[in-house]
Amino acid sequence: MTETRNYQLPLLAPSQAQKHVTVNEALLRLDALVWPVVQGIGALTPPVSAGDGESHVIGANAGGDWSGRGGQIAVWLNGGWVYSQPQPGQRIRASGVARDLVFDGVSWQRDAVCVSPGGAASLSRIVEFDHVITPGASSETIPTIASHVAVTAVTARVVAEVTGTGMASFAIGVSADPLRYGSGLGPGLNSWSRGMTGAPVTYYSDTPLILTPDAGTFLGGTLRLAIHLNEVVPPREA
Repeated sequence: MTETRNYQLPLLAPSQAQKHVTVNEALLRLDALVWPVVQGIGALTPPVSAGDGESHVIGANAGGDWSGRGGQIAVWLNGGWVYSQPQPGQRIRASGVARDLVFDGVSWQRDAVCVSPGGAASLSRIVEFDHVITPGASSETIPTIASHVAVTAVTARVVAEVTGTGMASFAIGVSADPLRYGSGLGPGLNSWSRGMTGAPVTYYSDTPLILTPDAGTFLGGTLRLAIHLNEVVPPREA
């Protein structure tokens, strides 16, 4: 046995010369693989240049130096790529998109709280975006709440003062319930809201959020919105 089982760390051989080389490589791999943060997900070719310790989750059907390594974690160490086969349940952080991934034994599931050996998953996600309010009696958002997700809350922060004619506050909701995620919300900079659904509401079609003033009309402003949602994924194809 020349490598450890889980993370393929190199082991010292009896009477090996320059033992520090093997030990240092094992330490560098541990530095990259324990609570790992990867810089890329799903790329099919290696980056033209990489810094020591830079790591990537390789995409399926990758080519070049990554050929045949789909799904593995590639780490640039000492002038070359070293590879780690992920273990079921292993969790990593993708820094570029600020998302967590969990390996289910075959593929990486994004935003998964738990996964099954067959690929089923329970996902917990936050969709955050800035919405610029345009003049009018209401303001509808893009993006929307996606179909077949359960929303537990919508939170918000005013990042540019909300202004209007004849308004003192505003509400966040959907067409079926314009007050669902809060009413009487202050328009000033850094005002915030934490609109709990009460019981999670599942949406079965793409649904925009709707902002409405308590009176009068909107003139402008910007709101940073975060949709807190849960989603389920069925088992993978046979």
